[in-house]
Amino acid sequence: MKKKIFKLSLLISAILISANLHAQEIALQLYSLREQMKTDVSGSHQLVADWGIKNLEGGGTYGMAQKEYKKMLKALDLSIVAVGADYNKLKENPQEIIDNAKAYGAKYATCFWIPHTSGNFSFKEAMEAVELFNKTGKMFKDAGITLTYHPHGYEFKTHGDGFLFDYILENARNFDFNMDVFWVQMGGGDPLAIMKKYPSKFPLLHLKDRAHGTPGSSDGSGNVETNVVLGTGDVDIKGLIKQAQKSGTKYLIIEDESSRSVEQIPQSVAYIKKVMAEK
Repeated sequence: MKKKIFKLSLLISAILISANLHAQEIALQLYSLREQMKTDVSGSHQLVADWGIKNLEGGGTYGMAQKEYKKMLKALDLSIVAVGADYNKLKENPQEIIDNAKAYGAKYATCFWIPHTSGNFSFKEAMEAVELFNKTGKMFKDAGITLTYHPHGYEFKTHGDGFLFDYILENARNFDFNMDVFWVQMGGGDPLAIMKKYPSKFPLLHLKDRAHGTPGSSDGSGNVETNVVLGTGDVDIKGLIKQAQKSGTKYLIIEDESSRSVEQIPQSVAYIKKVMAEK
């Protein structure tokens, strides 16, 4: 009997530890609530808290003074874990991005776009981006922040035996990646295969599913209404979550750009928790 009670106690402890770990890993990209933010910033953040999400990718203040915005976050027990890092700002004033991250206690800063002529992302631009990310990434590292890059699909042009994205990945010394699995698949890449090939490169992962039958796009454009509840589209979200657990990805960031985001996000949260709880 004592042995059974001991085993049951261990099982309960493992479940509690696991549940706490999972809650810390789920985050939300606040762009998902951009329309709601226009009329009700506080209410939009309350929604996030009500969904049980505590971690946010953001960095703006949505018209509020930063002091008041941070006060609201604290009251709702919300934390900014990653901020944006505009490419041109990285060139001109990277310290401003570092200061913004530090103001929120964020450990990550993500560049979401490399400027280029639509449909013509080139090897030269990929090389220039790698040089910039490695240079500024060193500054970020010294400040205790990890710079990450978020691909948008245009990086999947053939280069050597792979893609331009492989070149960027293989030459990243002082920066990591925040892979948006939707956009990687849109560009013709295989997000799960990429995670398996480069398991240590993705501390952040944007989870975004795509409606079945959605045509691909190699220029970073697409219909946001093809964003569906995680686990219902054609992206292998389950496989990606399982790989993220193996690879040590820190945050699974939900991003839903559709007009149905308020209805879909809590369903996506439930799906992530369900998959993470599976053995």
